[in-house]
Amino acid sequence: MKKIIAFTFFAFAGSSAFAALPPLTPEQAEAAALTKAKAAYGDRVGAFQLCQAQNRVADRFKVAGTPAPAACVAPPPFVPPVVAAAAAPAAPAAPAAPAAK
Repeated sequence: MKKIIAFTFFAFAGSSAFAALPPLTPEQAEAAALTKAKAAYGDRVGAFQLCQAQNRVADRFKVAGTPAPAACVAPPPFVPPVVAAAAAPAAPAAPAAPAAK
C-alpha cells in the first residue's frame, strides 16, 4: 500500500514540475529549430541511401526486359534554418486620461 501511495505522490509531483516549466528563451528556440532541421535533413539523407541500396538489389535480381528502377534524387546540401528576428517590443501605451467624477 505504501508503494502505491508513494508512486501516486511522485507521479503528481512530477507532472506538476513539468507543467511549471518556463517558456523557451530565444537561444533555446534557435537551438531547437536547428536540431529539428538537422534531424529532418538526416531523414532525407537516409531515404536517399535506402533508395540507392534498393536500386542495387533490384539491379542484381533484374530480369531481362523489365524497366530499370527509378532514379534516386539526392538531397540538397544542409542549410541551417533562418531564424526570424525577434519582433521589436511595442512602444509603451500613452497614459489614459483621468476619468471625470
